Amino acid sequence: MAERRPRGGRIDPARLAALDVLKAVRVDDAYANLALPHALAEHGLTGRDAAFATELVSGTIRRQGTYDAIIDACLTKPRLEAKVRDVLRLGVHQLLSMRVPDHAAISSSVELARARVGVGPVGLVNAVLRKVAAHDLDGWIRRVAPDPGTDPFGYASIAHSHPRWVVEELADALASAVQLEDLLAADNAPPRVMLVARPGLSTVAELVAAGGTASTLSPYAVELAGGDPAAIPAVAEGRAGVQDEGSQLVALALAEAEIDGRDERWLDVCAGPGGKSALLAALAAERGARLVANERQHHRSKLVARSLRAARGGLLGVVTGDGTRPPWRDGTFDRVLVDAPCSGLGALRRRPESRWRRTEKDLEALVPLQRALLDRALDAVRPGGVVVYATCSPVLAETSGVVDAVVGSRDDTRVGTTRQLWPHRDGTDAMFIATLHRG
Repeated sequence: MAERRPRGGRIDPARLAALDVLKAVRVDDAYANLALPHALAEHGLTGRDAAFATELVSGTIRRQGTYDAIIDACLTKPRLEAKVRDVLRLGVHQLLSMRVPDHAAISSSVELARARVGVGPVGLVNAVLRKVAAHDLDGWIRRVAPDPGTDPFGYASIAHSHPRWVVEELADALASAVQLEDLLAADNAPPRVMLVARPGLSTVAELVAAGGTASTLSPYAVELAGGDPAAIPAVAEGRAGVQDEGSQLVALALAEAEIDGRDERWLDVCAGPGGKSALLAALAAERGARLVANERQHHRSKLVARSLRAARGGLLGVVTGDGTRPPWRDGTFDRVLVDAPCSGLGALRRRPESRWRRTEKDLEALVPLQRALLDRALDAVRPGGVVVYATCSPVLAETSGVVDAVVGSRDDTRVGTTRQLWPHRDGTDAMFIATLHRG
């Protein structure tokens, strides 16, 4: 049925924008954090209205698994049109996780369905949401989740809105039931906005003066409590950037590792979209070294070049190339970073839709690629140099499994240090960092 315009102005633009983003995520495989700014601009939202729409989108997507179980428990027929489910998810989030009065959450959802889907599902939306309003979130979890004593992973999957296979992989990586609960809860909390002051271009003091607070894990990190990062001059000019502290620590691990001999040529094998490369180029410039930033896809190479637009002296060039079949000669570089393509399960706070898109089969394709990239990176570094292997995933198959397999197949490499960061413990994305030395 064709979409209808809202009647009498009863639907506020924030809810319309949120529904537009959910549709883009579902239909176009968009990322919410990229689709949201466009939707906010299209509906003219700023300030509190923009914040309301942002919470509607991010909270609904994070809690999608929980909300779907609740919605299904309230249905008399199992089948539900996808765009109706989008409306219901937004309504459930308002009822169970936001300070929206029940009558406002229900009536606005009914009108949203009427305007964007048609009159057909209006009664269903009203009936389901009235059932949902009968209990709070904890009460619903007790009703729809498996018994935690007999099926702890099933319970955690529903209670914390993660696919079961993701819960199991995270449990294997943590080996602690208590920490698992903390991690899953942390995945559902909005991440802090972290800035990076690129050395030689900006300073922590400059970003603090712009409204930030210096952090502790990275010497270049500043937390921004509120406001638009792009409004800060250093960020707008590319002298600073928005970058999770875990990603900053990846770049620092490469820059601070001890090597033997010359220290002139650095390589970022998988550079897109360019945040780590920008920090590495700044660090390299301070030492008289220069960075090659490589990216396989040309359109992502353009993003890398944009991120490096303020680089001074530390950049040798941006290259479009396949890291498994590289255009450079073996032994060319002194330091090499492999920030490998991965499942992204370490950044579920930041990209909550990833948990619903990734499957166990993805690992079957990713792990061989990760091994090939690391193996060729070890060829690219000279004897005495260093390679840092990193993933934004704590999954063992993608982390220690890759390192052990590659190092075990070579007689010229030793593992230096490894580090696994965690959202619930370190406040960062769950970055894995391994330092490997070429003999």
